[in-house]
Amino acid sequence: MGLTARIRTRDGWAVSHAVVTVTDMTGTQVVRAQADGEGAVRDTTALAPGAYTVIVTAVGYAPTASSTIVTASGRAEVGSVVLARQGGAELPPPGPWTIDPAHSSVAAVAQHLGISSVHGRFTDFAGRIVVDPHDVSASRVEALIEAASIDTGNGLRDGHLKSPDFLDVAAYPTIGYRSTGLTPAGPDRWTVHGDLTLRGVVRPVDLDLAYLGTGADPWGGTRAAFRATAELHREDFAMNYNQVVQAGIAAIGATLRVELDIQAVQGDSLPQA
Repeated sequence: MGLTARIRTRDGWAVSHAVVTVTDMTGTQVVRAQADGEGAVRDTTALAPGAYTVIVTAVGYAPTASSTIVTASGRAEVGSVVLARQGGAELPPPGPWTIDPAHSSVAAVAQHLGISSVHGRFTDFAGRIVVDPHDVSASRVEALIEAASIDTGNGLRDGHLKSPDFLDVAAYPTIGYRSTGLTPAGPDRWTVHGDLTLRGVVRPVDLDLAYLGTGADPWGGTRAAFRATAELHREDFAMNYNQVVQAGIAAIGATLRVELDIQAVQGDSLPQA
């Protein structure tokens, strides 16, 4: 006899703080039970045969309501209930996540000569994501990039980018990003608000973030994937060098498009190689 249910996110993760409330047709509460660490709800309260409403709530998730019929057995077998993040957006399970540089990419694209693009990437970086269990908007991210690790596939160009004309890596060896807030922008999409420190200049930069999902890896861990983009103006960070090659056409565009493909491992550290 009683109530059984399993509360899950869209990705299949347990919602351990979910609460299930059962009301009869008069609106009177007859059962109230909380999920355990596995997202399972088991309550032995005997229920009279009839129709009931099952309401599932959890902090940070949109509530759901459904109907169920209790037979003469006295059981209400609700089955699996899937909760969506409040506002229709998702993030991975709460807690710390460590960015895996070996399976991530930090890239930038600049316009060249007004007709094509130059692609570069940073090969040395690290970062950490923390998903808040109670207030998703309080989740945060921090990242640190070694400026001298810029690689565009051309040694001469890379040397110029490391010079005082651009990154000035001797004076400013690292590039830092620290989030200040998070707002939903649609299903599986977020806007990350934060401060970028580049060449000793701090400017607010928003990231357009897409959460791509989670899954198990071959090393016994769990990984989450994200894709993010942003647009930077070089002049905002005192990178004013340019060369006009013909009337009105600059050798290098004034804006940079930042493209991030990130894998993060659940926990405070990466798996040992």
